[in-house]
Amino acid sequence: MKKTVTVALLSLCMLACNAEKRVEKFEPTWESLAKVKPAKWWDEGKFGIFIHWGPYSVAGYKYNNIGYAEAITEHMYQSPEKYKSFFMEKFGAYPPEFGYKDWIPYYTAENWNPEEWAKLFKKIGAKYVILTAEHHDGFANWDSKLTDWNSVKMGPKRDLVGDLGKAVRNEGLAYGLSYHRERHPSRFTGKFKAHNKPFPLIAEEIKREPKCEELYGPFSYSDEFIKDYVDRWKEINKLYKPDFMWIDDVPLFYKDPDDPQTKKFEEAFKYMIADYVNEAYEQGRDVYFNNKGKILNFPLGVGCAESDNMRQEKIFEYRWQNPATMGVSFAYMHNEEVNDLYKSPAELVRLLVDVVSKNGNLLLNIGPRADGTIPESMQKRLLAMGEWVNANGDCIYGTKPWKVYGEYKGEIIKEDDVHYNKHSMRIHEKEYRYISKGNVVYVISFQKENEPFILESFKEFENSIDKVTYMDNSPLSYKFTEQGLEISDEKSDFYLAKVYKVFFK
Repeated sequence: MKKTVTVALLSLCMLACNAEKRVEKFEPTWESLAKVKPAKWWDEGKFGIFIHWGPYSVAGYKYNNIGYAEAITEHMYQSPEKYKSFFMEKFGAYPPEFGYKDWIPYYTAENWNPEEWAKLFKKIGAKYVILTAEHHDGFANWDSKLTDWNSVKMGPKRDLVGDLGKAVRNEGLAYGLSYHRERHPSRFTGKFKAHNKPFPLIAEEIKREPKCEELYGPFSYSDEFIKDYVDRWKEINKLYKPDFMWIDDVPLFYKDPDDPQTKKFEEAFKYMIADYVNEAYEQGRDVYFNNKGKILNFPLGVGCAESDNMRQEKIFEYRWQNPATMGVSFAYMHNEEVNDLYKSPAELVRLLVDVVSKNGNLLLNIGPRADGTIPESMQKRLLAMGEWVNANGDCIYGTKPWKVYGEYKGEIIKEDDVHYNKHSMRIHEKEYRYISKGNVVYVISFQKENEPFILESFKEFENSIDKVTYMDNSPLSYKFTEQGLEISDEKSDFYLAKVYKVFFK
């Protein structure tokens, strides 16, 4: 017990020490909040784990196994005819007799071991973890006094947010929480408007069981909803002091921008973020927040830019983050597990390297089952990826982009893979990524080099390079040609990707 407490205190101290010089005070304006700098642990960590886990994990399904499984909370009421057979097979009933509220008892976390999760995340080289405190569905994964629809009073009968936070911080990792309630009024209405009415089946469920209106509602962005939205975040912050505030996409801002309630909601965001950062800095905590959306929630430069499976084809001038999925869905999708549809270890490593080379962080999402277990095939991929990360972490942690992010050779061999929906990456026959740290540029090759290869991006630096080595600093044969830097790799070892080091004088 004493050792556990000591480790936790050391973890909090490490994060707090990063914030000793953070004495700025921020006003609730976008201009002021744009001056919030990334937390040092986030800026240097590069690699985090995202977790989508809630009552929606019980179903593990989306119509025709396409898309995000967590979106079933809306679609099951929007297109009920598509889900009737699934509900009858799995539950023996369907809405309004058996609705989303009735899934909660099946969300048990009975086999959940937060310490095992935390050890896994540390083992694979992740530096921070972000859990969904509340998704669009309105169910709170923490010990809330503001709603009875929470994981302590129902379902797991545990403080999921609190228990995971203790375990993660005991392993020395930073801990953030994602908060998606900004989209709650649209979840059970299907409308991104300031004023909405519930789906007919939701209205019928409420008629039969009035208490469930507290879960499904409110359905409009009323003053009461806005106050509750902010109060829930304040409760989360007071109880758990998250190192990262993760906010989801707010389509209301561009779907219904002129409604007075939309403007009130936007103002609430400014105050909420400013209060969060200011309070953390006063307490010596180094925190950060995101700016997510197909159309960003806030002006570019306020927080780190994000969108689902975000891609960049250039070195982005602003720090950004890619919340990427293991398959297609964020929440647990049974079809992805049984058909082994997760990204391969090589694809995961390539994704991490690609993002970091372009000034981003990879926030790799996992979707646990409702009982609290992580699919075994998902774990195997994470461990394989982690083996590479632990061996080559120097080219990831604490790095910066170089003058170019990489170069390609040969034809495109993979593009628009239907398995990855619209989020596939374009892959060439030969690819290299460049990441820098101090006087070293790391060259990451995604293919085994059976013969000398030339890097054109180094052509102009013939008189500036001191040496070229393997990752372990053993020397490499190299020379300059008219085309660029030619490297000869005489070792046959290759695992997922290989790293070479180019030292500048």
